[in-house]
Amino acid sequence: MDCPGNEQGLRYGGVTSLSDVAQAAGVHPGTASRALNPQTRHRVSAETAQRVQEAADRLGYQPNSVARALRTRRSHMVAILIPDLTNPLFPPIVRGVEEVLAPAGYSAILVNTDNDEAKEGHLFAELRGRQCDGFIVATARREHPLLEQAAAEGVAMVLVNRVTDRRPASSVTADEAGGVHAAIAHLSSLGHRRIAHLAGPQNLSTGLIRYRAFVDACDRAGLGPDDRPVVVCDSFSETAGEAAMHRLLRESVRPTAVFASNDLLALGALDATRAAGLRCPQDLSVVGFNDMPFLSRMSPALTTVHVPQRTIGAEAARMLLQSLEDPGPPRSLLLGCELVVRASTGPAPRN
Repeated sequence: MDCPGNEQGLRYGGVTSLSDVAQAAGVHPGTASRALNPQTRHRVSAETAQRVQEAADRLGYQPNSVARALRTRRSHMVAILIPDLTNPLFPPIVRGVEEVLAPAGYSAILVNTDNDEAKEGHLFAELRGRQCDGFIVATARREHPLLEQAAAEGVAMVLVNRVTDRRPASSVTADEAGGVHAAIAHLSSLGHRRIAHLAGPQNLSTGLIRYRAFVDACDRAGLGPDDRPVVVCDSFSETAGEAAMHRLLRESVRPTAVFASNDLLALGALDATRAAGLRCPQDLSVVGFNDMPFLSRMSPALTTVHVPQRTIGAEAARMLLQSLEDPGPPRSLLLGCELVVRASTGPAPRN
């Protein structure tokens, strides 16, 4: 009968240990441990790391995550809190996070909070109880006591896409103001002198930042308050955008262009435009924000501000891993946006 450390014996029902892998690869168990840990693999030669990994694969070795957590005092799990998984903005962010965490030996736990403050608090407490090493949070409202408390308690955390007014934690965001200015400059260059804004909720940093940037950009373009009507939407949704656009179209002087605070609001605006018998862009130009997938396949394809969501997620993960190794004061990273001109914008109508 084969002994427990024999490869053939393991293949027929034994439990493979790290020592078994080390024996099969002809190295010390400590070397095998370093070779199989993404964070310490650089401490052994590439040839040794490959030989250990091949032995682990051949034997079907599965590392004992519980023992590892007890030894390192880390679970190697990171929680990602998302307000709405149905919003196409967030999957690319999550993908970017996972692409950085996985090679570093971390797993991601994804939770949906439904933008519900009570649910978010419950999930946050539960995930902390599971010993998550850190949090990547996309649910920040402008006032967010929960995150401020967590930061005060030393919880490793990075905010993505949105920030709070007090900014208690590190953050990775896009240059939203720059993107808005590019959009308004584009519409102004096409001759539009009455540009409306479908603003996002003002209790979210994204809604407020883009609204303020819109006002500033219109000032620079020489458009006064009467030339830049604003409708504040209660959510970043297609339904809210459609209702806001219907309201604008009932005004005595109709805008010739609309800048929506996100793509979903812009899609709603397009629905209302078609329902009113108007053409885009001949009668009304529309610009969105975020550059969600498949917008180029619409009719008309939507002009929008591209936000590098995947890069935001990746940089947030890198920032979190760095803070886990070297805690320090909150850091921030601002990534550039780019206006993507498509078919939903054109010259201002002459009449």
